[in-house]
Amino acid sequence: MNIKPLKIRNKVMKPHKALLNPDLTARNVLTYSHWDFVELWLKRNEKDEALFYWEQAKVFNQAANGLPNQSAPLLHYYSFMNAVKALLSSRNINFKQHHGVARGENAAQIDNLSDIKVKIKNEGILPSFSKYIDGTSHEGVYNIKNLFSGLPYIHRTYCLTYDVTDDIFIPLIDAEFVLNESDNSLFFTAILSKDFRFDTVFDILPPAFELFEREKYKIKSVESLLDFNENQSSNMPQLTEFHQKIRRDLYYINGAETLWYLKRKNNQSEHTSVSISPLVITLAAMHRLSELCRYDPLKLRQLLNEKENWIIAEFIQQSPSQFIDAISSEITGHQFLIPNVRSAS
Repeated sequence: MNIKPLKIRNKVMKPHKALLNPDLTARNVLTYSHWDFVELWLKRNEKDEALFYWEQAKVFNQAANGLPNQSAPLLHYYSFMNAVKALLSSRNINFKQHHGVARGENAAQIDNLSDIKVKIKNEGILPSFSKYIDGTSHEGVYNIKNLFSGLPYIHRTYCLTYDVTDDIFIPLIDAEFVLNESDNSLFFTAILSKDFRFDTVFDILPPAFELFEREKYKIKSVESLLDFNENQSSNMPQLTEFHQKIRRDLYYINGAETLWYLKRKNNQSEHTSVSISPLVITLAAMHRLSELCRYDPLKLRQLLNEKENWIIAEFIQQSPSQFIDAISSEITGHQFLIPNVRSAS
């Protein structure tokens, strides 16, 4: 098999942060402020209602800066909610003007995150967002601990907090789309981190992937595109659709560079991860913490002083940058990176 990285307009095609409507050939946006770029993008595209919500999200985000963990979730939630409303409005998606998420029935006594429940409804802002991102509202009741298991940006914290030995998210290296020059078939490949035992690969790979080159820990997508011509611009919609299928099984952490992960196949343990987008999880979990801020602040303070204090603190502190980065990409179709001053090569 003679394969090479897929290049379009001299750019290697790799996974894109945006799940829906990514501009796969655009150069990365280098900026210290997602807020300003998205604001200008919305103005340029005459998305006035979305712009209003985005500006609201920015104000709440700025107000949350510097607040202690006992208070920040309230403002972070309203920032997240308005960012979601900006996304939905920019896509001309109608939604009911209520949260669509509420407190689930809790245990008589709340001792840990497993006792704190979140109820996702079928209508409202969060369900509309979930339907847009995941194709379903995910209506039901979930506990915060289980939701946290589905967030890659606090994955290490989750494993250390709950003594989880089998990682849920596996780091990927050289994740890219490649072209088999022998038959012009296009597929996705990546290398699994060697920090994981290789003899368990068959047990952990999701159905969409298979082992490709065993000695290199390399995997490939089961599905491929046939007769793909990289020189025909008319093939871009086909590539975008294929990217979306692959992207649903890929997860990323935003940072100085984008880190990609594969979520292992569920093993039906107490740490089985929910099959919900991290974006939806983040909004739902922050809503529940914001309720504790308002209605039961002493309980939140208690949780922040006990065993699970680190994972709660990490979620509150890490989620804003991760969430706004992802929403910015979904709105604009661009990827955002922090400027890295370096000499030319």
